[in-house]
Amino acid sequence: MGTSKAQVVGVGTANQPTSYSQTEVLDRYGIDDDRIRGVFLNGGIERRSLHLPADGADGRPRAETQGELLAKHRSDGVAMGVEALGRALDRAGADLEDVRYLCCVSSSGWLTPGLSALICRELDLPWDVGRLDVVGMGCNAGLNALSAVTGRAVQRPGEIAILLCVEVCSAAYVFDSTMRSAVVNSLFGDGAAALAVVAGEQPASPAGPQVLKYSSCLIPDSLGAMRYDWDSDHGKFSFFLDPQVPYVVGAHAGQVVDRLLAGTGLDRRDIDHWVVHSGGRKVIDSVKINLGLTTHDLRHTSGVLRDHGNLSSGSFLFSLERLLDEAVARPGDHGVLMTMGPGSTIESALIRW
Repeated sequence: MGTSKAQVVGVGTANQPTSYSQTEVLDRYGIDDDRIRGVFLNGGIERRSLHLPADGADGRPRAETQGELLAKHRSDGVAMGVEALGRALDRAGADLEDVRYLCCVSSSGWLTPGLSALICRELDLPWDVGRLDVVGMGCNAGLNALSAVTGRAVQRPGEIAILLCVEVCSAAYVFDSTMRSAVVNSLFGDGAAALAVVAGEQPASPAGPQVLKYSSCLIPDSLGAMRYDWDSDHGKFSFFLDPQVPYVVGAHAGQVVDRLLAGTGLDRRDIDHWVVHSGGRKVIDSVKINLGLTTHDLRHTSGVLRDHGNLSSGSFLFSLERLLDEAVARPGDHGVLMTMGPGSTIESALIRW
């Protein structure tokens, strides 16, 4: 692919217009089980953007069919995706006609044609724009897709390529009295995040980091620890999280970073900025301990979890946006992007300003 590197020139995010505190969600559903309330209130999350259904005859949000959930995924996904993409382009100093490649990532629903086609139509993007939809890979998928996006940018110097992560987690819920559902329902929020990259020329906007390399780690022994499968009892898809997930992720985080840095002349102490997926309080703590990081190192990761919950594939871009807004990175600084998800999988990327 040559020596040119893709460079970040814009990041933009969007959420649902409705936001709830954890207590408000519990109260709307009339949940008084102390164990479930404890899961909601002790997870490091204060608010989440959600599209909850209207109340039924019992005064609580009614159960939605799988068809209604998919319709929500489509309408809300397009709306949030359009908003996030527009903000990323504004930051990049670019226009819609400058977009030459659009990769959409989502795990909260299935559509054919996919979100990339729907958003192209919604925005009237050029008919020959390159497209890719990455569906069902989970919370790690943003970095899997970024590899494709930066690869495209390097192949087409001067052209803007877009990564767009769209997660309508409100369209992927099952509500019942089980702890399995409580853990999932307490954690995820709705959001979209877009990243614009270009290679081969100096961007007009303030320079963001270049993406230097990637590293992946699949942990087959925990293949079923995070999964999205069919719940026959409820007639809809349901997400499952094994309680061991934080420990699985933490135990492998060090080797992933060391593999990423191999051959670069860098070690963990040389990394100035850490942008880690907001997978949950225990996941963040496990990564922090196993990598020897500080609370300050993961301030944006924890802040996104606090303000939005787990936003699945787009979480790390919300953290990256906060880091860029801080304007603390200096030329020559290095950073690590890290996401984790079903597989179990840990993805990472090395960036440099």
